Amino acid sequence: MDEAGRQQHEAFMHLALEQAARAREAGEVPVGAVVVLDGTVVGTGHNLSVALNDPTAHAEVLALREAASRVGTYRLVGSTLYCTVEPCLMCLGASLHARVGRVVYGASDLRVGAVARLESLWESRAGLNHRFETIGGVLAGPAASFLLEFFRERRKDGALALSSEPASPSA
Repeated sequence: MDEAGRQQHEAFMHLALEQAARAREAGEVPVGAVVVLDGTVVGTGHNLSVALNDPTAHAEVLALREAASRVGTYRLVGSTLYCTVEPCLMCLGASLHARVGRVVYGASDLRVGAVARLESLWESRAGLNHRFETIGGVLAGPAASFLLEFFRERRKDGALALSSEPASPSA
């Protein structure tokens, strides 16, 4: 990736990190996302699963919903989804259906991050009718720090048992 591309990805990832901060302030797992089309942010989202009692209210899904509403179609061809954490399978599935062109994420999620799983499906010629580019590690340090601090605080406050780990940073 050239310098201009890196700077552009980092600028939009900073916006996703702002969304993650909003999630954290609301007591949600700090994950944020933005959808960019033709250089313009058309959708934003942060985790709201707890507040909405909705297991699908992940940052990525909410950002895709807002983008589709603003654009007037659920087909977000040529768009880029920026998310602070590697998306789960549900969020990647939504990205496939939306026909995004690229998914850029910050921190890897070793538990439920599904980028490698999706890539292996593409390689096995699983019959998926859409592909998109994936770029990981953009501002991974700040994104991972949000998560680590959030769960450290939750454990300290007794909100999580010390022996349990979160099922998913995206959840």
